[in-house]
Amino acid sequence: MAAPCYLGWDFSTQQLKVIAIDEQLRVIYEDNIHFDKDLPEFKTQGGVYIHSDRLTVTSPVLMWVKALDMILEKMKSSGFNFSQVRALSGAGQQHGSVYWKKGSIQILKNASSKLPLHQSLKGCFSVSDSPIWMDSSTASQCRALEKALGGAQHLASITGSRAYERFTGNQIAKIYSQNPEVYKQTERISLVSSFAASLFLGTYAPIDYSDGSGMNLLQIWEKVWSKSCLDACAPGLEERLGCPVPSHSVLGPISPYYSQRYGFSPDCKIVAFTGDNPASLAGMRLEEGDIAISLGTSDTLFLWIQEPTPALEGHILCNPIDSQTYMALLCFKNGSLMRERIRDDCASGSWDEFSKALSSTAAGNNGNLGFYFDVMEITPEAVGIHRFNRDNQKVSSFPKEVEIRALIEGQFMAKRIHAEKLGYRICK
Repeated sequence: MAAPCYLGWDFSTQQLKVIAIDEQLRVIYEDNIHFDKDLPEFKTQGGVYIHSDRLTVTSPVLMWVKALDMILEKMKSSGFNFSQVRALSGAGQQHGSVYWKKGSIQILKNASSKLPLHQSLKGCFSVSDSPIWMDSSTASQCRALEKALGGAQHLASITGSRAYERFTGNQIAKIYSQNPEVYKQTERISLVSSFAASLFLGTYAPIDYSDGSGMNLLQIWEKVWSKSCLDACAPGLEERLGCPVPSHSVLGPISPYYSQRYGFSPDCKIVAFTGDNPASLAGMRLEEGDIAISLGTSDTLFLWIQEPTPALEGHILCNPIDSQTYMALLCFKNGSLMRERIRDDCASGSWDEFSKALSSTAAGNNGNLGFYFDVMEITPEAVGIHRFNRDNQKVSSFPKEVEIRALIEGQFMAKRIHAEKLGYRICK
C-alpha cells in the first residue's frame, strides 16, 4: 500500500501551485500553472484584468477552474498516485470573491467525471470576472459602510479593520448597487479560498473565520456575521455567505468526481481553505509573541496576538490555528523598492557595500533618525523623506552610512511601534 501523503494548494494572483508532502513533511511532488503563460486564452496580465478606470481589477473565475483541471492532468500524466492522498487543504489570495449563480450547487454536485470541471461549471457564475485584492474601486461603499456603523474606529472594533476598498463586503455592496439583477441571481458568495475548497468538496464550502475576518463583515470576537455590516452592504447577504467555521475544520470527504476521474480515495478529507496571510502564519508555526516579517515590494508584518486592540491602521484577523486568539497584519508599501533606492544612492547599487556601511555604524545611529516614504505609505498615511538629527532637528541629508542605518532602523522601529498599537507586547 502506498505511503500516505497530503496535498496543499495555493490559488494565488499569478499562478496555481500544488505541493505534496509525506508524513515526515518531506516534499514528494510540486508543480504550478502560470496563468498568463499556461492559459493565454484568458489574456490576463499578471493573472488579472486592470480595467480602463485603473481602479477596477478582476480575474476570470473559469481561469482558476481550468488551471485546476490542467494541474491535475499534469499530475496524472506524471504517474502521481492520488489514492495515497489522505487529506488536502490550501490557501487563496485574500479578499477575492466568487459569485455562484442560482442552481449551481446541483451542477457542482453532479459534475460528470468524463468532462474537465471547467466545462461543467462554465455557466455557474453570475459574475464572470471576480473582484480581487488589487481592486480599489469601492471608495464610496467604504464611506457608506463606516457611516452606517458609526465611524471607522467602531467598524474596526467590530470587524478588525476599518473599511478597505478591497474587502469583500464593500465589493458586494458595489455589485448590489450597480447590478441588482446579478446580485439577485446569486445564491452563494465565496472567497477565493472557500471557492477552491468547494471545487474539491463538490458542494459549497463554508468561509473560515480567519479569511472571513478580512471582509468587513465578521464580528471577530463572536465569530458570527455582523447584522449591521450585512444590512449596510446588501439584502439577504447572510444566506448567501453561509455559516463561518474554524479554519482547521474538516469539511467532509472529497467529491466523487475526483475519485472517478483521478483515482482519489473516497475517504480523502477536505480541510477548510484559508487566506494566504493566515496560511503564512500557520505555515511558519508562529506562537504567541512571535512576529514574522516578509520583506517584499511591500513589507508585511504578521503576529500571533492574545488581546488585540483594533486600530485605524492594520488589521486584526482570527487566528487560523487557535480560534480563541488573533493574528495582526500590517502592510508597509515602502518596502524593498525604498531599500533598493537608498542602496543605489549610497552604496553604488551593491548590497555588500550597503551591509558594510550598516555594520560600520552603531545601533541607535547616534540619535540620527529617518522616515523614508517614496510613495504614499499605508501605515502611517505619509509621504516624503524626513530626517532628524540627535537634537531632534530636521536636516536635509545624512552621510551615506548614517542614511543607510537611518533607513533600516526607521523601517523596523515603525513596524514595532505599529504592532504595539495593535496590542503586541515584547514577551519577557
